[in-house]
Amino acid sequence: MTEITRQRTLKSPIEFSGIGLHTGQTTTMTVLPADENHGYKFQRIDLENQPIIDADADRVIGTQRGTTLEQHGAQVHTTEHILAALYGCEVDNALIQLTGPEIPIMDGSAQEFVEAIESVGYEEQEAPRVYYKLRDNIAFEDLEKDVEMLAVPEPSNEFRLTVMVDYRSPVLGTQHASMYKIGDFKKDIANCRTFVFLKEVKELAKADLIKGGDLNNAVVLIERPYAEKELDEIAQLVGKQSLHARADVPGVLNTSPLRYQNEPARHKLLDIMGDLALTGRFIQAHILAARPGHAGNVSFAKILKKKMKEEIGKPNMDVNRPSLFDINQISAMLPHRYPFLLVDKILEIDENSIVGCKNVTINEPFFQGHFPGNPVMPGVLQVEAMAQVGGIFALQTVEDPENYTTYFMKIDNVKFKQKVLPGDTIVFHLELISPIRRGLVNMRGKGYVKGQLVSEAEMLAQIVKER
Repeated sequence: MTEITRQRTLKSPIEFSGIGLHTGQTTTMTVLPADENHGYKFQRIDLENQPIIDADADRVIGTQRGTTLEQHGAQVHTTEHILAALYGCEVDNALIQLTGPEIPIMDGSAQEFVEAIESVGYEEQEAPRVYYKLRDNIAFEDLEKDVEMLAVPEPSNEFRLTVMVDYRSPVLGTQHASMYKIGDFKKDIANCRTFVFLKEVKELAKADLIKGGDLNNAVVLIERPYAEKELDEIAQLVGKQSLHARADVPGVLNTSPLRYQNEPARHKLLDIMGDLALTGRFIQAHILAARPGHAGNVSFAKILKKKMKEEIGKPNMDVNRPSLFDINQISAMLPHRYPFLLVDKILEIDENSIVGCKNVTINEPFFQGHFPGNPVMPGVLQVEAMAQVGGIFALQTVEDPENYTTYFMKIDNVKFKQKVLPGDTIVFHLELISPIRRGLVNMRGKGYVKGQLVSEAEMLAQIVKER
């Protein structure tokens, strides 16, 4: 029995005020509930006409120590932490209003954002959540930055992340971090702070960045011993009174200890979450990243987004993968029998769609008369097979499906594109047009042979309890 996961938004607005890590400007940020299918959007309410900026990988214009978006002449900087918080809390829709150009850095993590989101709670919406289930491996490599990323299908349908960081630093070493499912984000990843090597601070300050940087909002790593005079010079450059290394935590400059031994690696995982939120969908895949950064994350997000567009409306055509329901399980659900059982296996089911297939052989009884010497599968039987796949989708949503029967009520927009012949395998992909209510199931179906569309229809059926 598959339950549809609905979109959700916040129950009420939440507000934050703080300094931007790089601009040093104080900004008030209000995260508001938004309508279904709204996604994440930023709004610069301090600018004329209050322009809106979509949280979209194609809107990224900068990735130097943070992700910057631009649209309608307006920019928003360091978007990754609030996006990671919303994505990690599985909020689908939110409007993020800002009185300045940069997201408040808070303590350098996403913890305060997550706590505020959890405190107001969630409002479930009517529309189903939009997922992207990865079908094939997708790789990305940046030889110049020594970045490697790989996405592989995840059988559990979870969003899983594995990160390795190795910056050839004796103080940091090689670190790994993992998140096995998106639900782990709130307790294992959200409170991990951004980090910087002390040797980078001078260059960042000279590049007019980290104006809002502080030992309270970043982990500063010391890669070598520094004399007090050097520390004082750096402190003066960044506008701080003094800098001192912690005696109890070798290699760390902060006034507070590391929250985890591998906090830097965990924060890199947090950044990936925020940047991949720019794809606009919840991802069902295992993402592996070596030495990631915002530039690589965004490039990978763009690759995933392009793949999503290419696959919109197209099912996974691999009929050799393991089936969810075999012919025996199908027979236990559907009342149809020879010669009218026209589904051989179910390959995939999610909250609002199903993929099944029918192997067409010359032994089908209808080929005796349709047509002698020119066997063609009747279009009406293609629609019937499509409907049986839809019937399985509907029946697996109820308890004891063997006690129910599905009945056609309406068929619309039926089209046949090409002939289906003996030896073909038809892959049927059906999606809900609207949520199931009172046993009424309205679905749009398409049939494919060798990746080519052969038939399509919109169908309305009702599931009725007979026993």
